[in-house]
Formats: sequence, C-alpha cells, structure tokens
Amino acid sequence: MSNKKDRVLMNEDIRVPEVRCVVDGGEALGIISINEAMNKANEMGLDLVLISPDAKPPVAKIMDYGKFHYQEEKKKKEARKKQTKVEVKEIKLSVKIADNDVGYKVKHAREFLEEGKHVHFRVFLKGREMAHPEAAVAVLERVWPMVEDIGSMYKAPAMEGRYCNMMIHPKKDEKKH
Repeated sequence: MSNKKDRVLMNEDIRVPEVRCVVDGGEALGIISINEAMNKANEMGLDLVLISPDAKPPVAKIMDYGKFHYQEEKKKKEARKKQTKVEVKEIKLSVKIADNDVGYKVKHAREFLEEGKHVHFRVFLKGREMAHPEAAVAVLERVWPMVEDIGSMYKAPAMEGRYCNMMIHPKKDEKKH
C-alpha cells in the first residue's frame, strides 16, 4: 500500500554510523553514534525516527512515532474535508428552441446557480444549422440576461465544433476567491 518514498526509517532500520539527534520537545543531543541514540530512545520508551536522511549527518528524532503518525493522518483528513468539489451542470439547448422552453431551462439553471453549482450551456447545431453558427450564439445571448443577476459569465458564447458553449459561475463563488 505505501510506497518506498512514504516509508519512514526508524529504530533498527536506520543504517548510518552517526546521527544528529533531537528529542521531541526541542532538546538537541548533538551528533552521536546510532547505538547511543537507540539506547537513549529505549531509555525514554520512545522511537528513533530518521526525519532528514539527506542531511550531513542525517537528523534523527526521538519521539512517539505512533502518536506522530496519528496526528499526521488527522491533519490530512482535515485538509480533505475542507476541499470543495465543483459540480458542473450541463443544460442543452437547440437553435430552434421556443421561448417557453428557454424559460424552463433557465429556471433549472438558476436553481443550480443558487445551489453553488456551475452551469454549462450548450447549443448543438444539426445538419444545415452549421451554416449559421451565429444563430447558436444568439440563443445563448438570449439566455444570458436571464441569469446575469445571480451568475457571472466565466466563458462567453463560443463555437467548439458543432457546439456553442457558455459557462456561468455563481456570483457568491467569486467572494470566496
């Protein structure tokens, strides 16, 4: 499960002749032999953990590794909790969409924006509609005034292949950044 990079060298796994030894709490013991450091750790009932293997000489710390590992995992878990996952809702429209259908789709888009979700409007051009991509842009320009009070345009209407796309972010999102 854990790879070699994440593995921590401790106690008998440390294979260097001498280390700069520090006790958890700040007391520095200086550069001592690995045997002396191990004896000191055993006396205190703690672990000898290599914290900086690339230093000259390597730095080892006498600490309760179990407690340290638990606290590190707890910090990682807290960091994951604070992350926010952005949800993007896609709303598909067509060039020949009726006004009441636009209103219905925009109503859903407004609900998504109020929930803090990002909304991606897409207009698909079929067949001969590709000859007039400005018609798709016109549909999205008709939608924009209906959502601009609660959303901000992240990406203006633009053609991408057979689609014309527009991305809207909720306005309250901007205050967080």
